[in-house]
Amino acid sequence: MSTQSSSAIKRITIALLGRSIDTERREEVLIEKLGAVRYRDAYAIRTVAGEAWLFDYGVLVGWDLPEDLRQQLVNDLEDIIEDPSANSLTEHYSYTVDSGQPFSVQHDMLSIPDQEQLTRLGLSHAFAQSAKLGFFEDAAQQVIQRNAHISKQLAATGKVPLSRRELAKLRGVLFDTSSDITLHFNLLDTPEFFWDYPELEAGYLRLAKYLDLAPRIEIMNKKLGTIHELLDMLAAEQHHKHSAFLEWIIIVLIAVDIVVYFL
Repeated sequence: MSTQSSSAIKRITIALLGRSIDTERREEVLIEKLGAVRYRDAYAIRTVAGEAWLFDYGVLVGWDLPEDLRQQLVNDLEDIIEDPSANSLTEHYSYTVDSGQPFSVQHDMLSIPDQEQLTRLGLSHAFAQSAKLGFFEDAAQQVIQRNAHISKQLAATGKVPLSRRELAKLRGVLFDTSSDITLHFNLLDTPEFFWDYPELEAGYLRLAKYLDLAPRIEIMNKKLGTIHELLDMLAAEQHHKHSAFLEWIIIVLIAVDIVVYFL
């Protein structure tokens, strides 16, 4: 294990490439072509300068990776990225290596205790989750903005011009966004990687706290939950109106049947 300290400031680059990576072709491209090594849901990719970690959910975290090599790597990965991001959301952080000192982070500057690859992977998990969460935050905000008029129309007119089908589609979009966050991408869970390397979890948790992962998820879910409640209320009202309409049809049919009987 290396004990050398380095005061030189180095660079971390995080980019969301797309929704996920193609499970059928990832072995061919990542392992056979790029020589990557898999660690559960992440792939270590070595380059002539620096390294990168690609996560199953479409996030690339580069350590000391020059921009030209990073762009070349992004191009090499194009064929296995599902639903590529129209605009690659890129974030930058800096770090130094200070052997023997505990991990710390302040003002987007990390101080890591060693130069071990798995230490960087543990921290990359937090960066990747934050980038993916940023994607969902943007998606959730778009859903909120598209539906902001509903409550305003309801307050102004007492009714909303939405058919049952339109309302069902809106509820489906909300459920799809929520389920992606809480079920498909495990943003609420500590990555399984730390089951094998529990000694690295403290650094991950500290960085996750710095990135506000838990509060951001809670705020986003509360925003989506508010729209869920509104749409559920409208769905219940439409159901009540539909039931009342059917009851009136039955009443009219009974009345017609009675009139016909006595004629």
